[in-house]
Amino acid sequence: MTIAAPERPAVKKQRKPTGLFIPELVFFEPDALNYPKGEQIMEWVKARNIPFRMTTSHNRITNLPGETEVEQYKIAKRTLVVGLRKTLAFDQSKPSADYAIPIATGCMGHCHYCYLQTTLGAKPYIRVYVNTGDILDAAKKYIDERAPEITTFEAACTSDPLGLEHITGSLSELITFMAAEPLGRLRFVTKYQHVDPLLKLNHNGHTRIRFSINADYVIKNFEPATSRFEERIEAAGKVARAGYPLGFIIAPIIWHDGWEEGYAELLSKLAETLPPDAGKGLTFEMIQHRFTKTAKAVIEKRYPKSKLEMDIEKRKKKWGRWGQNKYVYPDEQQTALREFITERIFEHFPEAGIDYFT
Repeated sequence: MTIAAPERPAVKKQRKPTGLFIPELVFFEPDALNYPKGEQIMEWVKARNIPFRMTTSHNRITNLPGETEVEQYKIAKRTLVVGLRKTLAFDQSKPSADYAIPIATGCMGHCHYCYLQTTLGAKPYIRVYVNTGDILDAAKKYIDERAPEITTFEAACTSDPLGLEHITGSLSELITFMAAEPLGRLRFVTKYQHVDPLLKLNHNGHTRIRFSINADYVIKNFEPATSRFEERIEAAGKVARAGYPLGFIIAPIIWHDGWEEGYAELLSKLAETLPPDAGKGLTFEMIQHRFTKTAKAVIEKRYPKSKLEMDIEKRKKKWGRWGQNKYVYPDEQQTALREFITERIFEHFPEAGIDYFT
C-alpha cells in the first residue's frame, strides 16, 4: 500500500524591496565642494567608487554616454549633478501649495505620463542643490512677508526628493526648519518607500507627507523604477505612526478598461492596510491624466511601446498655465471619475478631506 505524501503548501516567493537610487555617474560644480553638503556627497560617491566629473554648470551637462537619444535619456536618468541653486525666487505651486521650494530637479523614476518629460526638456538628469541654507533663508523671507498667514511650500514640484534623501539629507533639513516656524508648512509627495530617515525627526506636525497612489493597472504599466503599491502603503503607515499629517494623491487618474474595479480596489486596499486612526486628518488630491502635444511627441519617442492613451480626438482642450493647450478627459468622463472615486474615498475614510480634483 502506497501512502501519498501530503502536499506542501506553495511558498510565496518574497520580492526584494525596491532599492535606493544609486547613480552611475556624478557631476560636481566646483563651488559645490565649498559647502558641507557638497563635501558629504563627494565622500558618499568616492566610498561607492562611482565615476565622477567636474562641470562648470549644473544646467549644461553634455557628452553623456549613449549612441542614440533614447540611450542617452536612460543614462541621464541615472546621472546625478551636484550644484548650487542660484535662482532663489520661488515659483507658485497652485493648487498644491503657495510656493515650490527647490531642493532638487529631475527624478530617477520612469513614469511615462510625467510632466517633467517636457518641462525638463533636454535636461532629464537629476540635479541636487547643496546651498540649502540659502534656500531656507529665502523661504523665511516668504513666510515673514505673508505673516500672519500660514505659508505652504511644496518640495516635490520638480523631483521626488525622498528618492534622494539618502544622498542629500535635504528633506530632513526642511522638515526640521519648518517645525520651528509657526507660520511655515512643508508638503511633498513621493512614489518611494524610503521614509526611515524622517521618522524620528521633530516635525511638529508642520510637514504633510503624501504618497502618489493609483490603480494597479496604472502602476504596473506606466510607473517603472518606482516603489510598489504595497511598499508605498507600508511607508504611509510608518509616517502615520510617526505623527506626520498624511495624504494621498491619486494621479494621474486614467480612464481604462476596468477603471471602476481598479480604483475601488485601490481604496479598499488602502483602508485595509493603514492604521485604524490614520483616516483622521487624511487628505486626498485627485488629478486626471492630461498631456500637451509636445509631451505626446516626447513620450512616444522615449517610450515607444507605452500603452498610454493620448488620442487628441478623444480629449477636451484646456488652456494650460504655461501657454500650451492641455488635453484632458471630456466633461462626462471627468464627472464619472470624480464622483466614483470621491464616493469610494468617503466610504472608506469618512473623516478624510478632498483638497481638489483637477
